[in-house]
Amino acid sequence: MKKKEHLETSIPTLGPAKITSPIETRATEMGTPCFVSEERILVNLVEHHVTEAAKGRGQLLSFERAGPRCKIFFDPSKLRCAVVSCGGLCPGINDIIRAIVLALHHNYGVRNIYGVRYGFQGFIPSYGHELIDLTPDFVRNIHEDGGTVLASSRGPQDIESIVDALERMNIRLLFTIGGDGTMVASTKIADVINKRGLKIGVIGVPKTIDNDIYLIDRSFGFDTAVDVAVNVIRSAHNEATSAPNGAGLVKLMGRQSGFIAAAATLAMPVVNFVLIPESDFDLDGPAGFLEALKARLFHRKHAVIVVAEGAGQKLFEGKAKQRDASGNICLHDIGLFLKAAITDYFRKEKMEINLKYIDPSYMIRSVSANTNDDILCSLLARSAVHAGMAGKTKMLVGLCNNQFVHIPMEASAGKRKRVDCAGDMWMSVLETTGQHSMKN
Repeated sequence: MKKKEHLETSIPTLGPAKITSPIETRATEMGTPCFVSEERILVNLVEHHVTEAAKGRGQLLSFERAGPRCKIFFDPSKLRCAVVSCGGLCPGINDIIRAIVLALHHNYGVRNIYGVRYGFQGFIPSYGHELIDLTPDFVRNIHEDGGTVLASSRGPQDIESIVDALERMNIRLLFTIGGDGTMVASTKIADVINKRGLKIGVIGVPKTIDNDIYLIDRSFGFDTAVDVAVNVIRSAHNEATSAPNGAGLVKLMGRQSGFIAAAATLAMPVVNFVLIPESDFDLDGPAGFLEALKARLFHRKHAVIVVAEGAGQKLFEGKAKQRDASGNICLHDIGLFLKAAITDYFRKEKMEINLKYIDPSYMIRSVSANTNDDILCSLLARSAVHAGMAGKTKMLVGLCNNQFVHIPMEASAGKRKRVDCAGDMWMSVLETTGQHSMKN
């Protein structure tokens, strides 16, 4: 985050927006102005940083505010749009799809909206995936279900072939819903479109249950994930306190960032140890995790441990690393590793332990969104539609300082937001759990 001052924040456009927005008629009837100008939202709100930049006449880092523009680029009566979801599941994908379709149909009068099946595979003819005609009737109740009505897939597809398909289908506006890999691919798609001189907009709605999207306050699905994780931790605590030397071990999602583990611990403060990728720990030794767990059980007779899936990967050094279809390194299973290590350690110590291990990962990511995420998804999707109709491209929508903004794909793609181990959140976690450094 320290290099944010050097980011390029301008948003590419397909051309001048000359068409009066259909929203203007409704806005006039209601007597309420609803359009946003090209105003910008500051990224850094710390007073002395703003003051120093102003004194030095430096340019303050800011993003375009999201929202409907009074002039749009596309003629809604002739526009054909496509929506695609890629990567793993996350609560709220169907909410995003539904809100995009309803905003295009009702706000702008767009009648040709297509759902691309199974991620970017849907653009490649050899897979044979059919398009879905996305109408208000089709999407009416999809927000009540988890998963994605469009289905998804992982793995790279040929970018040139994707753009060929967009040309064949006469798609002029593409909405991509996905994580970092999807945003990287979307950037490449926009680059090929630009190279060919085509007028096709590409708007990203970033998706990750881990809340690790660079520059964005909160991603959709995260609040739901924390909600479900809290109930799992509650169950682990009940198990732990109901047996002598009971221990509940919960593995939560978080490949490179421990936001779910940290937030769930703060929401359900019965956790005694939180292990996340950002905070290194030793397993063995006088100050290591196992000795700390032993001391906890000796004094309190129970313990609850929460571990993010990306924590402790150094413990697998020397073991072969594999990659999934998207090119991500397949993590070794820290949950099962800790379960075995804890069991073996206390067996050698000749100390009784009743360990219960819970891995709710796929239960969490496949559920429907909670109320907070329902609202966030609706606002994100509408912001994406407004940006696309105005001719914006090669950008994603997100929350920055509690404001919806336009962020260039290249500013965020390929980067991660991580828990700041010197920040308020992690310090609060340490205060809540009482855990100390587990480094020898």
